[in-house]
Amino acid sequence: MRHLIAAALLILLAIAFSGCSEPPAQTPSGGPPAVGQVAPDFTLTGLDGKAYTLAALRGKVVIVNFWATWCPPCRAEMPSMELLHRDLADEGLVMLAVNIEKDGRQTVPKFLATSTHSFPILVDEKEDVQKRYGVYKFPESFVIRKNGVIDDKVIGAIDWAHPQTIAYFRDLLKE
Repeated sequence: MRHLIAAALLILLAIAFSGCSEPPAQTPSGGPPAVGQVAPDFTLTGLDGKAYTLAALRGKVVIVNFWATWCPPCRAEMPSMELLHRDLADEGLVMLAVNIEKDGRQTVPKFLATSTHSFPILVDEKEDVQKRYGVYKFPESFVIRKNGVIDDKVIGAIDWAHPQTIAYFRDLLKE
């Protein structure tokens, strides 16, 4: 299944930008979560004012995407994230876009004024979740199975609406 996301990644990377980086974030002593491990729980508030808790989403396939408005690849993949979300949200796919900017509550609404999205946009201004996940390249995404286990980790932008990617998620949703 990972080869499906890898194929989509290669397609977008061939036409997009290289990933944005910041200095490595400090991670807890256990290190960042890996594929095959349970995704660390978190609660963040969305721009809609609602609190989103990962554990409350068990039973759904969840994409946790870490991004920033200053990151060209992050902005480039947003339209395909929206397409995937619109296509599969009714089947149980949840897209959580976690903005990592300290001033995200001010910056993100300006970005959304030109590019709206129907999936939740969360703000991690204290970088707690970013550090817990060991994220320092953007965008970086975690695909989490219905049982809370990380199925894949994607560093860099991909075409989330590519037919192979959609098929991969449909397979996860059937499990």
